[in-house]
Amino acid sequence: MEQPTGFILAVDAVNRHVNSARPDAPVCPERPRVARLAPTRLATAGALRRLADRIQPPPVASTPRCS
Repeated sequence: MEQPTGFILAVDAVNRHVNSARPDAPVCPERPRVARLAPTRLATAGALRRLADRIQPPPVASTPRCS
């Protein structure tokens, strides 16, 4: 082999990958994320909605049709 370091790293990566699928593999619980930007996101969404309501053209008045 020309690059023994690459071989060692590849074998180690394969072992970690194969062993991670085992039922008794160690599991790190996922912690819930803190919603720090929720108030900012809500305020931004409200401001954009109000802006869209102001920019939107008024509906076209329908003319009566003769049938």
